[in-house]
Amino acid sequence: MSLEQVRAEISLVDTAIIRLIAKRQELADRVAEVKREGGIAIHDEKRTAVVLESVSRQAVDHTIDPVAVRKIFEILIAMSEERQRQCSGEGKLR
Repeated sequence: MSLEQVRAEISLVDTAIIRLIAKRQELADRVAEVKREGGIAIHDEKRTAVVLESVSRQAVDHTIDPVAVRKIFEILIAMSEERQRQCSGEGKLR
């Protein structure tokens, strides 16, 4: 396989990752609605801890650096919470 072919595969994976991040953000809209209706705070420290522990464990299982994966998911969680604030009228759309 040539370098160009491998890079083309990486580009396909990158596109899939972007689609999944977009789907995660769409789900954050739904989470915001449920939280708003239930009077639930946007930031949920316990849920964050559960998610970060889960992805760290999955990273180890897939021989991926768990520290790096944890950082990525910290960013994804922050994006989700910001999206929830925007949906709840607490944040500003960018």
